Amino acid sequence: MIDLVGSGGAHLAQIEQLLGVQIVHRGNALLVHGEAASEAERVLNALYARLEAGKEVSMGVIDGLIRLRDGEAEARDGDQREMFPGQGLEVRTRKKTMEPRTEAQKAYTQALLDNVLTFGIGPAGTGKTYIAVAVAVSKFIQGEVDRIILTRPAVEAGEKLGFLPGTQDDKIDPYMQPLYDALADFLPGKQLAKLREEKRVEIAPLAFMRGRTLSNAFVILDEAQNATTMQMKMFLTRLGQGSRMAITGDRSQVDLPRGVQSGLRDAEHILAGVEGISFNYFTATDVVRHPLVAKIITAYEAEDTRREAARAARLAEGRE
Repeated sequence: MIDLVGSGGAHLAQIEQLLGVQIVHRGNALLVHGEAASEAERVLNALYARLEAGKEVSMGVIDGLIRLRDGEAEARDGDQREMFPGQGLEVRTRKKTMEPRTEAQKAYTQALLDNVLTFGIGPAGTGKTYIAVAVAVSKFIQGEVDRIILTRPAVEAGEKLGFLPGTQDDKIDPYMQPLYDALADFLPGKQLAKLREEKRVEIAPLAFMRGRTLSNAFVILDEAQNATTMQMKMFLTRLGQGSRMAITGDRSQVDLPRGVQSGLRDAEHILAGVEGISFNYFTATDVVRHPLVAKIITAYEAEDTRREAARAARLAEGRE
């Protein structure tokens, strides 16, 4: 019960906020009031079952249970369906087990497990890179691949940093830090350091991929919207025997110079319908960071739509 309630009642407070109910904690009893009381009861029972099975309960788990159930509500046939069918999909690594928290995440995770080449496209905070790294580590641990290779274009986000002092690694590390962070979540520090020393885990800029054939590896291209068309073609043609690729990007955050076409957009158009390639899309509703992030993304998307409509109107009137 202590783990179910959470520190200071944090877990109950989260359920109350997300479902609009009131939960009263009295001893070993929980009393739920509100229109969504039955939904809250199912969530509490599912969380209790997780704890009995020796699994953890956290704010993220609660968020995922509620999101997945909302997404599947129309597809269920009464009480005969599993309470939270999406939670059966797990990716196990050395340090933790990753579970998808939204319908889009679940579909993306399954695509990564099933396909040789998988695209994850959508706004920041939707777990695209995090899930891809989790699947890569899982397949590496199971011996399905011999190496993990993570890469991203070394493109500055709207500002010129100028000369960076230090060794080559010192210059590159700031661009690669998000990838280090994701790997550290799934592999113990000492093991990760050893694997990097043995080159079984590599993190390098996209420019370093030219001329290589990446066999028996799980390769992840992050921030793919900042790859040019030529870079994207170069990267995709590195695919070797026994390898898998995951490509993630956010079309709304292109940092390429004005007039340079994003290779991610071209790849979507050129590779649409090619067998063995999966395209998976996320929206603001899939953001798993602070709830305010989803609202920020939605506001920017609305403004972009308004500007495009205004520009189309000016073009139609011959004013642009």
